[in-house]
Amino acid sequence: MTDDSLLPRTKAAPERCKDGPATILVGVDGSTSSLRAAAYAAGMARRQRSRLVAVYVRQPGAYAVPVPGATGTVLAAQDLVEQELRSAIEHRVVALDVDVQLVVRSGEPYTELLDVAEEVHPDAVIVGRSSKMLHRIAGSLAVKLTRCGRWPVTVVP
Repeated sequence: MTDDSLLPRTKAAPERCKDGPATILVGVDGSTSSLRAAAYAAGMARRQRSRLVAVYVRQPGAYAVPVPGATGTVLAAQDLVEQELRSAIEHRVVALDVDVQLVVRSGEPYTELLDVAEEVHPDAVIVGRSSKMLHRIAGSLAVKLTRCGRWPVTVVP
């Protein structure tokens, strides 16, 4: 019988290098294209064994609608979107055995996604394509993120 405490200690094996993103950031807002982006990101995270960080940004500017009672309606809609996202993560994404985190922020989506990205250091960013006509002129979130040039950006239709 040997005494293991007398055996020379070996260094822990180095972590195996990953052949893909370690952290994936996905922007979600409840729109069809953002939910497609989230599904794509979840599948990629499962296949690559990556960490998935989903970001939902509540937009306070939407509260300033000059219609009586509109603020309460906007807040209720944003609460509902957040609840649906949490439910989808709990019931669908966790079942895929994916390390997932939902981050909820308030502010301008581009700024908040950049702030979260600075915190989590993603290797890939995935967003849905904007369906708003104004974004074709002024630039969408996806275009702004691509111009930022810090990570590969995938835009899901």
